[in-house]
Amino acid sequence: MPYRVNVVNWQQAKSQLKSVREKVFVCERRIPYEVEFDRNDRRAHHVLVVDEDSKEPVATGRITNQGELSRICVVISKRKSPIGKQVIDTLLDIARKNNLKEVYINSSLDAVDYFLKHNFRTQGSVFMEAGLPRQRMVCPLQKIDFKRFYLSH
Repeated sequence: MPYRVNVVNWQQAKSQLKSVREKVFVCERRIPYEVEFDRNDRRAHHVLVVDEDSKEPVATGRITNQGELSRICVVISKRKSPIGKQVIDTLLDIARKNNLKEVYINSSLDAVDYFLKHNFRTQGSVFMEAGLPRQRMVCPLQKIDFKRFYLSH
């Protein structure tokens, strides 16, 4: 499946971003609409993935200027594809471009193992958010300075 990953702002892609998040979070996960869409939407950097064939939005995620990753979701028909990883990688690229040293996510418990595979580590205890148990996870964004290494063969 060919798809396009875009970094978008809320105003330009609001309807497409909402479309994906309503399907995944409001309908599937039963997150109240007023909780799902908050004031951070207007200020965050958003990633939107669009299926090139159907032109339908299939995934999204956002990152705040403080380094909080959230609202990462992929429609059910595309979850076996690598789109979720592409969303995370793009959000991490945004964080690096904004010179953040670390990012974090308040992960649902069923996604902890997924984020552990992507260099996140757990921090603190499980807590409740929007009526669901969550685990804070952090990921350092270190750049490797190859000038510090002497390479030989």
